[in-house]
Amino acid sequence: MKNKNYLSGLLFCGMIAGFSLSVSAETRQNDKVFISSDDSHIVYMGRISRTVPHMVRFTYPGVSIFANFEGTSLQMKVKPGSGAFMVEIDDELPYRINYSANDSIQTLAEGLPEGTHRVRIMYAIEGYELKPAFKGFYLDNGCRLAEAPVLPERRIEFIGNSITCGYGVESENPKDPFTYDTENHFYTYAARTARALKAQHLVVARSGIGIYRNYAGPRSGSKDCMPAMYEQVLFTDSTELWNHALYTPDVVCVNLGTNDISLNDYDMDLLTDGYRRFMKKLRSIYPKAKLVLLSGSMTDSQALSDLKKAMDTVADEMHQNGDKEVYRFDMSPQTGSLGMGASYHPSMRQHQKMASELTVFLKKLMNW
Repeated sequence: MKNKNYLSGLLFCGMIAGFSLSVSAETRQNDKVFISSDDSHIVYMGRISRTVPHMVRFTYPGVSIFANFEGTSLQMKVKPGSGAFMVEIDDELPYRINYSANDSIQTLAEGLPEGTHRVRIMYAIEGYELKPAFKGFYLDNGCRLAEAPVLPERRIEFIGNSITCGYGVESENPKDPFTYDTENHFYTYAARTARALKAQHLVVARSGIGIYRNYAGPRSGSKDCMPAMYEQVLFTDSTELWNHALYTPDVVCVNLGTNDISLNDYDMDLLTDGYRRFMKKLRSIYPKAKLVLLSGSMTDSQALSDLKKAMDTVADEMHQNGDKEVYRFDMSPQTGSLGMGASYHPSMRQHQKMASELTVFLKKLMNW
């Protein structure tokens, strides 16, 4: 099922005549002009690596590419096997494309009216196995990228697990296993909330990860839990650390804990201390941001009560220590009335409900 409801309008285009000579890596192929991924007219949102020349690499879902382009067509070049992207051209409905191991160049649009158009491309899945990379665009011969898009000033960071990634959101069968075909961050509560609030959003999320213990991990904790991996630009590469000065969020939403309490094999003290340490770390990185601890929507019963207790304890401690900008919010647990996605993950309709709830909360909290 594909939900066509979305909010566009994050991009602004400008009409500039003439041909650009500023492109550092420009070639011609099949009567097209190539614009490299490092062109200054291309704008990115999310954690990206530029360590390889003329190539932008990323692994987290939600990483987005923005550009305004001249001409009647647009092609995108990536590393073969990069996986799935969601594409929006002008005000048309978003659609999904996939790069298999044999795909490097795909046509995103053709037959467009002459003039300047805008494109937004979002990486839809988790790329830590596929190691995706964007190389650039092909435009009509004689055309170029127009003025760089201006992104919204509002900024949100989402830190989470499979729920934030969009695991199984395009499935309607809870017995379906995980596949990239049904994962899509574009339809998650996080991406929907950001669009509703007209905000940028940066995602640090991976399926199965926890605040102290990953899914089915030892009761004593997992070495590769979120706090241990958080600083990395690419989830699979510990050698390159993210420069937090590149993106300073107004609010950070942390939706972890579902995997920590998995299989009812968790330690409450370690769970609470995991939140305590990570929130202290986030506060040291973002001294002025509002920090929101979230729950929702795959937990229930005693496990949910324990999860809330751990978060409430840490939030209360921070308040007592003078940090009044730490907040709690619980999204509604799923009941099945809105269906379920793969492996009993939130359905597309459940994500919409979560987004509606979180949007109202953040709009009031941030005075947006």
